[in-house]
Amino acid sequence: MHAFGFLSFGHYGHGSGLGDPDARQALHDAVEIGVGADQIGVNGAYFRVHHFARQSASPMPLLSAIAARTRDIEVGTGVIDMRYENPLHLAEEAAALDLIADGRVALGVSRGSPEPAKRGWEAFGYTGSTDPRGADVAYEHFDRFMGAVRGEPVVDADPRTGPAGRLRVEPHSPGLERRIWWGAGSRESAEWTARQGVNLMSSTLLTEATGASFTELQREQIDRYRAAWRDAGHEWSPRVSVSRSIFPIVSDIDRQLFGLRGQASSDQVGVIDDLRSTFGRTYADEPDVLIEQLRADPAIAAADTVMLAVPSQLGVDYNLHVLRAFAEHVAPSLGWRPNTSGPVEALHVRS
Repeated sequence: MHAFGFLSFGHYGHGSGLGDPDARQALHDAVEIGVGADQIGVNGAYFRVHHFARQSASPMPLLSAIAARTRDIEVGTGVIDMRYENPLHLAEEAAALDLIADGRVALGVSRGSPEPAKRGWEAFGYTGSTDPRGADVAYEHFDRFMGAVRGEPVVDADPRTGPAGRLRVEPHSPGLERRIWWGAGSRESAEWTARQGVNLMSSTLLTEATGASFTELQREQIDRYRAAWRDAGHEWSPRVSVSRSIFPIVSDIDRQLFGLRGQASSDQVGVIDDLRSTFGRTYADEPDVLIEQLRADPAIAAADTVMLAVPSQLGVDYNLHVLRAFAEHVAPSLGWRPNTSGPVEALHVRS
């Protein structure tokens, strides 16, 4: 593990109290968590994107706000649902943000997960899908998006206003194409991701259930991705990220919230989006136990980036406490070094 970041699902409610922030508070908290994480030396701040739900939906304003107040941390998504996106507009926004952030943008995109709305992408104007999950829309949008990000011409110039020829989307940010990830939910989709020439993002859910443990199945997914990448002959080395729910227990608050969860947690098999799926466990224990558990995780061993799914509803202080605890007590033993040149801040959380 060379890097770690946090992955926020951005849940919000009606503002009734701790654990139930309204939309405004959730967004402001996300910015402050990003700023605090940058000071700790965390490598990345990533956000889930959902529509028609009380969660983060439009990521660019949020990522822009974090990028404007930070120096080192990578800002990105995990993942943008391409069924809902105008691919050329997204490419414009991504390039502009990347130029403002001096190359600190890393966008995870994918077909997306099940949404509350039935065929919600059609309400955004993207009709004509023959797939009940809208995968054909997502793949078409992704192809156009990547072409635009790579600077490929997409439209004829109007000779009445300038020279004839073909025009690309502007602005263009060189290098951004190597910081796009596809969120793959299976071994087959990981191989497809490699052929597309983009990085691999794998979460705490795989839309497969073979009888193997989640970590073994995810490791096979990563190995097949890397083999397909080599076969495709791409001329650069990709990144691979995995997501985990990890909570070092270093205070009484941690024990109250997660002390029993780690002991009882194990992989689960269920059905999501009509697919039999495997869900990864939660890691919650004393730091020395966590280190041994995570060293034994074959998928973490094969990935370069680990994204910690954080309980964003619990507020800025507790989320930064989780990140500090991982950075100070666990991550260095897994090979991590902070983004910043200064030392990791000591813990200052009341028990």
